[in-house]
Amino acid sequence: MKKYDIIIIGGGVIGCMTARALSRFDLKILLIERESDIGMGASSANSAIVHAGHDPMPGSLKAEMNRLANPMWTQVSEELGIPFKRCGAYIVAVGEEEYGCLAALKERSEKNGVQTELISAEEMRKREPMINPSTSGALFTPTAGMVDPFAACVASIENAIENGVEVLTGTAFTGFIMEGKKITGIHTSLGDFACRWVVNAAGTYSDEVMHAAGVRPDFKVTPRRGEYYLLDKAEVEMNNILFPVPSAVSKGILVLGSTHGNVLVGPNSQSTDDKENKSVTPDGLAEIWQGAQKLVPSITPRTIIAVFAGLRATGNAVCLTPGVNYHNDFVIERATEVEGLINLAGIESPGFTAAPAIAQRVTELLADGGETLVEKQGWNPIRKTRPRFNHLSREEQAALVAKDPRYGRIVCRCEMITEGEIVAEIHAPLPARTYDAIKRRTWLGTGRCLGSFDMPRVVELLAHELNLPVTAISKKGPGSEFLLRPTKEVEA
Repeated sequence: MKKYDIIIIGGGVIGCMTARALSRFDLKILLIERESDIGMGASSANSAIVHAGHDPMPGSLKAEMNRLANPMWTQVSEELGIPFKRCGAYIVAVGEEEYGCLAALKERSEKNGVQTELISAEEMRKREPMINPSTSGALFTPTAGMVDPFAACVASIENAIENGVEVLTGTAFTGFIMEGKKITGIHTSLGDFACRWVVNAAGTYSDEVMHAAGVRPDFKVTPRRGEYYLLDKAEVEMNNILFPVPSAVSKGILVLGSTHGNVLVGPNSQSTDDKENKSVTPDGLAEIWQGAQKLVPSITPRTIIAVFAGLRATGNAVCLTPGVNYHNDFVIERATEVEGLINLAGIESPGFTAAPAIAQRVTELLADGGETLVEKQGWNPIRKTRPRFNHLSREEQAALVAKDPRYGRIVCRCEMITEGEIVAEIHAPLPARTYDAIKRRTWLGTGRCLGSFDMPRVVELLAHELNLPVTAISKKGPGSEFLLRPTKEVEA
């Protein structure tokens, strides 16, 4: 049985950033992810915002982690090459009644240590020409920002790998190995592994991991599904983040720009018992479109190029014990019922923002639990980024093509993604082995054609570089293969 000091369950942004934070120390670390790639859960389908922290309940772990993490994103993004823009965000009031709510939001923001500024209706219309003319004003939070959420996952885990962390994708946790009340390892779909500590970063399944250790049997994760529209950046341009005045259960339907240039609309908030249900619904899409038009009435359906849904990792984490209330807050703890388990659960919004601070808190929990953390000599926090052809000047593009002609062959015409970029991702520290893995890393296939032209070429490149038959190449892992057999090969 292979032995590790620490095993991390879950390859979302929390697990990936935790792996990176722990790679700083002289520890043998394994991260397992049940999907075919990291970041395929809540981290791949969210609003892509680094929140300022205006919304969490003052005094909550959400508020504390948001406050600590927000300024960390400047250094993290620079070290790892994560696309990040600290553009600020606006909570927009439409009508006088909503304007009256901004004072309470400003007060909550100040209790959370968040800088804010009240903006007049006239000034708001200057800053965002597309805004509803009936806006009555806005609350501006300048420390909010846009981020590439999947890039944050892949950059963190690549840096962790470069610093000695091992990663196994397609590996499902199935149970704990225990000696009395002490965790000594885990069972997985790929066999057993020994360890001293397990970090439970399993997102929507974090409650089930807890229960497998006999911890918090009354703790339940009830995800919230959020639906989105993606708009064509050739048709709609926006560089702002626009929130409505929030409700009791949601920050509301947003309209916001992105680091990729597309405008995003959503999400709504629907409780579901199905931890795999990422479907969109006609009623849900109608709801978010109506909410978007309240903020930006000029957008039209002709600009829509894609719809998708994501699950907030724990949209409604509740405790069923009478008299005990988690206040739907984060659970960041060293379990007291057993030895060797750290739980990161109930990590809904602003969980993505909070990830760097949560990762740091894990190191503190380990130290408090008796783990000796010795800094590793030669630890390197810098991840070397790979070229993005469409982001280069003409001179830089010409130099890159002269060095490697594959960068001169355009595969995705909408997003100008080259063969060189695709091949580089296939051979990256965490290799991209499916079409969707390439898509998440390069933004290939996200233009108006949605991959209609690039897909055959990408399948061909994956097969060639991985030395596999084209029939083995899939969209997102086993069971989603593109091709069954040659067209004229008829089964007897």
